[in-house]
Amino acid sequence: MTISKERIKELQARNDDQIDYSDIPELNDEFWENAVLVMPDKTQMVTLRVKKSVLDTYKSLGKGYQTRMNAVLETYARGIK
Repeated sequence: MTISKERIKELQARNDDQIDYSDIPELNDEFWENAVLVMPDKTQMVTLRVKKSVLDTYKSLGKGYQTRMNAVLETYARGIK
């Protein structure tokens, strides 16, 4: 997902008291005592053939398109296990 420069400026102009945190739970000591570090899987360089239209679509989303493609593939792979 990309965000416009205008939207970034709008958000930067907000004061902290204008941010609604009501849907974000407080991270108290109990949370941190039970937190578990999960290291991400390592990636592996591969050669993969994909349709030009698919690649063009992801590239049009900007920087990080390969990461987004990988996230879709990973989500799919988790669903078929």
